[in-house]
Amino acid sequence: MRCGIAPSSRLELGSKLGLQIVHIIVSRVLRREAMKKPAVVLLSGGLDSTTALWWAKRDGWEPVALSLRYGQRHARELAAARAVADAAGVPLREAALKLPWLSGSSLTNSRLRLPDVPLSRIGRGGIPSTYVPGRNTIFLALAVSLADAVGAQAVVIGANALDYSGYPDCRPPFLRAFARAARLGTKRGIEKKPLKILAPLLRLDKKGIVRLALRLGAPLKLTWSCYAGGKKACALCDSCKLRAKGFREAGAEDPAL
Repeated sequence: MRCGIAPSSRLELGSKLGLQIVHIIVSRVLRREAMKKPAVVLLSGGLDSTTALWWAKRDGWEPVALSLRYGQRHARELAAARAVADAAGVPLREAALKLPWLSGSSLTNSRLRLPDVPLSRIGRGGIPSTYVPGRNTIFLALAVSLADAVGAQAVVIGANALDYSGYPDCRPPFLRAFARAARLGTKRGIEKKPLKILAPLLRLDKKGIVRLALRLGAPLKLTWSCYAGGKKACALCDSCKLRAKGFREAGAEDPAL
């Protein structure tokens, strides 16, 4: 006489075991989904935004990069943004804006001369001609719109208020005010869901940004900061001079040169 479990009992036991496995898998998936922290990262392809993207990755955010064509005098930084996003393994959303009134800036109008001032005077002589009216306001508004659409919990911007050209929309009071506006003017904000404006580089000088980028392993070789475009960086514009200052004071070579 043979002893064992009846076929019907084995079938019932297998079904229960299968349901338990499915429950475990579903629970793990739901936990992973709950732990996700999606964020929109404004990515220009320059030193600061690339460092901000790698900071977001390091801090556990799941970035969606956003790159904008707003009429800047060259496309080098847009190509850099694509290369950086590809190296980071993150999706890149691109949008093009046609705003004719931005043509009064030497950053968007190639007929206007880019300023060439001594490093010591950068950010100290009033608002420079490279100021694009409301650029960060526009960028942040579009990033917040994307965040609200895709369910992102934060917008990350590489704004800096120390080694910078003096643009008013890079300053802490502006970013605090915009964060409040984002909470008041979005679906996420009204539903009391998190929507933060994060500026991790805001109080770092360029030396600090370079050192942070190197610690994070950001691909600085792929970045482009020069206002002028061309095959090589001009070394004369504010952005080139501040970038060179950062690498020099950090004791590091610029891999993009």
